[in-house]
Amino acid sequence: MFESEQNEMPKAYEAAKVETKWYKYWMKKDYFKPKIDHDKEPFVIMMPPPNVTGGLHVGHALTATLEDIMIRWHRMLGEPTLWLPGFDHAGIAAQVVVERQLAQEGTNKYEMGREKFEKRVWKWAGQCHDTIMHQHQRLGISCDWSRERFTLDEGLSKAVREVFVRLYNKGLIYRGERIINRCPRCATALSDLEVDHKDVTGNLYYIRYKLVDDSDNYLTVATTRPETLLGDTAVAVNPADERFGGLIGKKAIVPVINREIPIVGDDVVDLQFGTGAVKVTPAHDPVDFEIGQRHNLPLVNILNPDATMNENAGPYVGLDRFVCRKTIIADLDRDGLLVKIEAYNHSVGHCFRCHTIVEPIASKQWFVKTEPLAKPAIEAVTDGRITILPDRFTKVYLNWMENIRDWCISRQLWWGHRIPVWYCKKCDALTVDTKDPQRCSACGSAVIEQDPDVLDTWFSSGLWPHSTLGWPDDTEDLRYFYPTSVMETAYDILFFWVARMIMLGIEDTGDIPFRTVYLHGLVRDEKGEKMSKTKGNVVDPLELMDQYGTDALRFALSTGISPGNDTKITPIKMEAGRNFANKMWNATRFVLKSMESYNGDMKIEKESLPLEDRWILSRLNATIADVDRLMKEFQFGEVQRQIHDFLWGEFCDWYIEITKVRLNAGDGVISPIAVLIEVLEKSLRLLHPFMPFITEELWQNIVDKLPEDKSRPESIMIAPYPQADGSFKDTVAEEVMASVVEIIRSIRNARTEYKVEQSKQIEVIIYAGHMEKEIGAYASAIRMLAKAAPSILRNREVAPPENSLVIVLKGVEVIIPMQSMVDIEAEKKRIQKEIEQFQSEVKRLEGRLKDEAFLSKAPPQVVEKERANLAAKQEKLEKLKEHLAHLEA
Repeated sequence: MFESEQNEMPKAYEAAKVETKWYKYWMKKDYFKPKIDHDKEPFVIMMPPPNVTGGLHVGHALTATLEDIMIRWHRMLGEPTLWLPGFDHAGIAAQVVVERQLAQEGTNKYEMGREKFEKRVWKWAGQCHDTIMHQHQRLGISCDWSRERFTLDEGLSKAVREVFVRLYNKGLIYRGERIINRCPRCATALSDLEVDHKDVTGNLYYIRYKLVDDSDNYLTVATTRPETLLGDTAVAVNPADERFGGLIGKKAIVPVINREIPIVGDDVVDLQFGTGAVKVTPAHDPVDFEIGQRHNLPLVNILNPDATMNENAGPYVGLDRFVCRKTIIADLDRDGLLVKIEAYNHSVGHCFRCHTIVEPIASKQWFVKTEPLAKPAIEAVTDGRITILPDRFTKVYLNWMENIRDWCISRQLWWGHRIPVWYCKKCDALTVDTKDPQRCSACGSAVIEQDPDVLDTWFSSGLWPHSTLGWPDDTEDLRYFYPTSVMETAYDILFFWVARMIMLGIEDTGDIPFRTVYLHGLVRDEKGEKMSKTKGNVVDPLELMDQYGTDALRFALSTGISPGNDTKITPIKMEAGRNFANKMWNATRFVLKSMESYNGDMKIEKESLPLEDRWILSRLNATIADVDRLMKEFQFGEVQRQIHDFLWGEFCDWYIEITKVRLNAGDGVISPIAVLIEVLEKSLRLLHPFMPFITEELWQNIVDKLPEDKSRPESIMIAPYPQADGSFKDTVAEEVMASVVEIIRSIRNARTEYKVEQSKQIEVIIYAGHMEKEIGAYASAIRMLAKAAPSILRNREVAPPENSLVIVLKGVEVIIPMQSMVDIEAEKKRIQKEIEQFQSEVKRLEGRLKDEAFLSKAPPQVVEKERANLAAKQEKLEKLKEHLAHLEA
């Protein structure tokens, strides 16, 4: 056991000191490492690997907190528990960060060369690794650092190549010319999921195309991207459109460059769009590409990789795409070929990383044929082997998987897994191998060159659950820990990552990668807005931990959380977390101080316990039962609320306060110490997964004062999680104590309402009905906690004294003579004066809200604020009148 540094707990909780001490202790003891036990089923979570693009943000802190809650709970349940940590090389994201750094230094990756650039990114990745690891450890996460993985590790790289080769040999990976999304800024292809579609207000340009052999007539087409006409290879109309019935098969002339192109008929053309005739640019539009395939149209690419115009753009070569657009519009207008321009709202794709407008471009890329992989992934969810929480995302997942498109996996980057394909310079054959070949597999030539592209980072991430356990090798970890238990991640990467893990996990291993998918929401600021650097509302978890303590941050992140719903991080939540930690600290100090003079037995004899002891033990075990049920349902926010309400409310505010009567009574009464320790110690274990540092510190302080027990664990981390004992359920004790609590609370509320001096004791008559004897036993507690002298009777047989406040509770009636609280005449004068003040305020506000000048000029929020102010003052005025009427009755 960790030795206490002093006999008495400090008055204040010093979070930083406690956190550092206990994390070092847990690491030293290897508590985070699971022991393989084939007689037990393990609980396994694979940490979603954070990107090596910088430090963690508060969203990562939520992920880490939720996963640590699950891990610590299952560890305390006695299960072999593996939480495997790791990091993602983050392909495009990491490369963009380093390229920005180079730009600030006045250089770029091309001047450095590929080898030096990769070394530079490796250095950056190492710095990010150290930062993220430190942040995670500050958060108290109990993952097995000895099994840490990186997506570019040798073992994971081996798995990536193995999967590529297997899928290629099965015909599920192919190289083809397709329309892909290309980011000019990042200089790479993007998958459909990596494109954010944003509604923008642009223009629809109506352009005349002259007809061949009929120079007096034109065909007018509408387009949002006039610069792409340079790549047109046809004009298309719908065969059902009578306006163009005689034109199909004829030819038109592309403006500016005067290329002759056919007019084709295709059912895909929307009769309602523009004029009904559309330009066809197969190399720069996915719909046009399909039209081109059906009509055997050539592909004319007009763009360089950086979105400047290439040699196919004729007189516009070298211009930026948007400069080219303006220039072409001017030229069309000059030549009388621009009919009109209309404002047009439409969806435009942007790069999800740098937010640059992407360009659809026909390009040779590597693709995964996803439909055969999607079918078993769909079945795994529909047959119940995988459960998605919350359930509403099941429909979203299935809809996407049933309409899945092939996945573009090649990226024109330098950072990542090189595609394991080599091209032969002699025979043009492809060699696809898990190891670097020396010669062409077809002709034996040594003149071969590896594909320069790298794989989409999600390709390696999609193997995370099994590659991290040693696959494709048959390892003991893979046999024991796979399939994993829970995949906990954000709902916004359900398709990016979760779906691909399911597809590739089943394909590679024949089994599902995990049994439950828990999707958490986004962490938003106190206004409910998404955090972003541009808004300046990003919260650094380290700063919050420094200011409030780690347990306070974990408390704030998990407060009110439920699967799939967004949550807010606010100063109020952070303060609530810190206040709760301080509450538990002070309660433990009080209990341990009270224990100093106690020499009795710590064994609890249920039969001889006072009623309040039976009540708190009944409530403790009811709370434990609820926690067990809710934890199994992944309702962590509700679990934390129930533990908090029990500890703060029932235990600290009521039970401890009531037991002070017995603690101060001296000999002759049953001491509450044994029950105080029992409830506090179990409650700390109950709370531990949520607030690990303070619970360990308090638990150690408690067990240090208990008689030696060799079977007691060294740490709360490995102590058993509390299980409910139904024999402690006591409905009588709960009914009586609920009434005692309500009596005291109602008296306190009355004192507050009538502004009774804190030191003044008032008179109270309590009609307790069938609970007269039981409630009578708490007269001293009522006297102490409510500052009231109670007369406790069975039933009220006469009218209450004149000028009395009557409070009706469940099964109990509380009568408070007004003269015991206030000087009635003085109180009447005070209330009358307050009524007059409020009447004046109400009259002023009513007048203002009838003033047309104010209503027309003031901002809507100001008017609404004044209306709310009026309603509040009117409500207060009515209550004052009721009080006055009561006093005059």
